[in-house]
Amino acid sequence: EEINAEIQKITDQIIAEFEENAKDQEGYQDIMIKHEILNTSEDYFTLKLICYQASGSGAEWDYFYTIDLKTGERLALADLFEEGAAYITPISESIKKQMQERMDADENVHYWLNDEIEEWNFKQITDETSFYVNAEDNIVISFNEGDVAPMYMGCVEFEIPDEVVAEIRR
Repeated sequence: EEINAEIQKITDQIIAEFEENAKDQEGYQDIMIKHEILNTSEDYFTLKLICYQASGSGAEWDYFYTIDLKTGERLALADLFEEGAAYITPISESIKKQMQERMDADENVHYWLNDEIEEWNFKQITDETSFYVNAEDNIVISFNEGDVAPMYMGCVEFEIPDEVVAEIRR
């Protein structure tokens, strides 16, 4: 019920913004709100809510809902780790490494990692950073457009290899 209420609130907000913007603007505008089931395993169920809004250019926001099927509770990132485990640093370092590898492999890929504008640079995840657990039981960290890269990169994800967090995972 909590997740359904949150999804309804997000949907209502996006529709209200769209309707308000449509009053004052001419031209093409669009919104799309859909969901996708990312993972159903013995332990977890993950639902992805995809929200897209376009008016000249587009922007996408993704929301993830990972449910512990044994308890029925929505998981926070910290719930995947042993009590008091320091998971933020190893995950953040893995993301930085992946960012650099992707930029080295493709000149069209850019992340805010070592940019001149220091406050844009990715430093670390937080307890509120979006995540889900994929079918391989790996943690995937997700960022919305513009969070860690230019908007043209869209929403970006980083799968955290098991060896990065294996010793502290529940």
